[in-house]
Amino acid sequence: MIRSALLCLTLICLGACATQAQPPRAAMTPAKPGPSEAAPEKVVLPPVDLTPVPFDTARANFIRDTAAQYGIDPQQIDRVLAQAEFRDSIVTAMSRPAERVKPWNEYRPMFITQARIDGGRAFLEQHRAQLARVEAATGVPAQVIVAIIGVETSYGANAGKYRVLDALYTLAFRYPRSGDPAKLDREVRRELFFRDELGQLFALGKEENLDITTLIGSYAGAMGMGQFMPSSYRQFAVDGNGDGRRDLFTSYDDVFASIANYFVGKGGWVRGGQVAVPATLASGHAEFNPDDWTPTYTLADLSRRGYRPNAAVVAGTLATPITLNTDAGPQYWLGFQNYYAITRYNISKMYAMAVFQLSEAIAGKELPPA
Repeated sequence: MIRSALLCLTLICLGACATQAQPPRAAMTPAKPGPSEAAPEKVVLPPVDLTPVPFDTARANFIRDTAAQYGIDPQQIDRVLAQAEFRDSIVTAMSRPAERVKPWNEYRPMFITQARIDGGRAFLEQHRAQLARVEAATGVPAQVIVAIIGVETSYGANAGKYRVLDALYTLAFRYPRSGDPAKLDREVRRELFFRDELGQLFALGKEENLDITTLIGSYAGAMGMGQFMPSSYRQFAVDGNGDGRRDLFTSYDDVFASIANYFVGKGGWVRGGQVAVPATLASGHAEFNPDDWTPTYTLADLSRRGYRPNAAVVAGTLATPITLNTDAGPQYWLGFQNYYAITRYNISKMYAMAVFQLSEAIAGKELPPA
């Protein structure tokens, strides 16, 4: 997603499928890099072969495997790949050193500005009827859908500048290597992830009758107003207006319905559920920072750890504690299932909080200090 770091993409596995059942996984990635933070979820990965494979061999294997997996003529794949270009600027972007983790009081203004709030309100008003239909069908509030589009692409104004084919081709076969043996396993996995996404792009082109040589997106291959990777597009995009197509580039109906479908299918969005509430940590209690933001703790569990919600919470709701560090000291929140759903879009607690608070501001609510 825009201005959020690329995160352990090989760890993200899909749940339910809206229209296509083939893809094994999906991920959302940023149009631009930037500071973020993520608690890596503890997933045991199978070993990966770190032996270097010559480019010609890797390319030939890709054509063979993609043709077999998706039923595409290998000569067609070869012809399309012949049009792809390696882009040094993409390698440079991927090689950029990670910035320091910004405190919340610096991170929030990157996403929540008066201009973005005003833009979100105008966008919601312009598309109110379409958004209302999606909210009624899925339970995902209109302002949350709008906030995602605002954070990801500034309401569609900045959806990327690279050919998706070039981005995925570059990262699938020339993912940058740091030369650090300790990082090699991750770098190989990232390359294999993007190689899989390149194959998913060919499948998407076949299924949606798209000329994949013309698609424009981020340097990581994410597309459209909601910045879906090809696997996410195939797995979660839906035809929102009944025209027989799933168009995440120009159809607002499809974009709104697909983002909502992602939240429901990937994140388990709860209709009418809360997202997060501020909390207090009682004196004498240590911060509790779980490995991820899955809401598995009862309010009684958290109370024993010193956490008290500062707003009413529906009885029986499960939560997870969230700590947002600021220059003035930590802020404490309790996140619920719908907060977790936003983290499925980008595995970052600050990203999720920024989307939530932007949605609140778009809906006219007063935000707490950052």
